[in-house]
Amino acid sequence: MPAGTNDPVSYASPPRRAGSWTADRPGENIGLPDGHHPGFGSQGPDQGYLLKLAGLLRGEIVLSEGEDRADVIAGCAAVAMKRASLFGRGPVVHDLRAALGIWGYLTETPPEELIAARKAMFAEVALPHHYVERGAIADAVPASVLHQPHGAIASAYASDWQSVLDLPTVP
Repeated sequence: MPAGTNDPVSYASPPRRAGSWTADRPGENIGLPDGHHPGFGSQGPDQGYLLKLAGLLRGEIVLSEGEDRADVIAGCAAVAMKRASLFGRGPVVHDLRAALGIWGYLTETPPEELIAARKAMFAEVALPHHYVERGAIADAVPASVLHQPHGAIASAYASDWQSVLDLPTVP
């Protein structure tokens, strides 16, 4: 109690406003289905933990000539976060393992066509201003693939790597 007063200090909420609250401010997601919209990414809890998990898999990542490990981790982290958000949870190591496997970074000899595609898509995506490019990497992996268990994704990649990716066509 403050010195010199006999009234105890306690919390008092402001008076109630008439009417109900509506999402009418310019920055609010009005009418967006499930919060999914180009440029919004994949929302989910504790996504920063994925960078710690990436440290556990650094030694397993197989790079081709001209590829940068930081770019690979940044691009595959976007895919892993997408997978985790589809399940409504934070990321786990299997999300990142699935992402690395889909893009052929856990394979000693990935197909040349895949190497060419990932070199073009992953170039410099570790830089902060390449948010759109990281989104394109995540968008290239269909949600139907990411909903599968990790083992099923690895098997699908092994039998037909093109079945786990929806690569943009180059004219």
